[in-house]
Amino acid sequence: MARRTPLQLWFSRRIVRPVETMALHVAHFVFRVLPLDVASALGGAVARTIGPRLGLSRRARKNLARVFPDMTAERIDAVVREMWDNLGRNAAELPHLPHIKVFDTDPVPGASRVEWTGLEHLDRGREGDKPVIFFTAHIGNWEIGPLLSIRRGLPLNVVYRSSNNIYADQIFLKGRREVVDDLIPKGAEGGRRILKVLQAGKALGMLVDQKMNDGIAVPFMGRDAMTAPALAQLALKFDCVVLPAWVERLGGAHYRVNIEPPLPLPRSGDRHADILALMTAVNARMEAWIRQRPGQWLWLHRRWPD
Repeated sequence: MARRTPLQLWFSRRIVRPVETMALHVAHFVFRVLPLDVASALGGAVARTIGPRLGLSRRARKNLARVFPDMTAERIDAVVREMWDNLGRNAAELPHLPHIKVFDTDPVPGASRVEWTGLEHLDRGREGDKPVIFFTAHIGNWEIGPLLSIRRGLPLNVVYRSSNNIYADQIFLKGRREVVDDLIPKGAEGGRRILKVLQAGKALGMLVDQKMNDGIAVPFMGRDAMTAPALAQLALKFDCVVLPAWVERLGGAHYRVNIEPPLPLPRSGDRHADILALMTAVNARMEAWIRQRPGQWLWLHRRWPD
């Protein structure tokens, strides 16, 4: 990839970034003052109208064609529209996140918007004496999982990737801060904080479906994908309970959180083989979710080599 010129960097920092930040502030305010259902519908409508026309969607179509070689062009376009609709809804729902009711006992007015399966696995993790690592993917509204966990009495420390725009980052983190124990940015300092969390026997939440250039090659959707091994390294080091959990959108601002049985930790004595085996199991779980709900996964990632 060609480096940007000094003029391009200046234009990005002084023009594009402030305009982007202002637009995000306006959108966040509009979505916050609208009722949740209206905000969700508006966010979805805007995103599915504009998103498929963006050059970025070419990558989504390319990924879909490779993973589903028998999928027609019309079906691929439909999945891309659904992906953008889901993404737009997620953005619009973010300001409302602390006010979404999960359980009838929540101190939040209205009816619950969340169904769930496998809650017993979360309860066993909460009541046990081992640290817990929840992992998920960018599927459905992935922000609902930590909300359910904290309302059930197991606060999560969530690892996240900071935005290149630090001002936009503050907007994205505002609603999340009220539904997690702590937000831990990726990086050296974040790594130290993660170690402290697990040493203290607490719970960690990780999104693990993105590419890591210096990761390890692990099968994913029929092809090897460079995958961050951190989850497996941490789980094996601290003997963690590894819980797969994913959120599917049921329609509008209604969701189902699926918590699956913990993954067994391989203990062959070969550390590298055990890391690969665990990450292979992790990728297999995410693949199953994506194949079940392809329109709700974020196909925009550059997940596989070209």
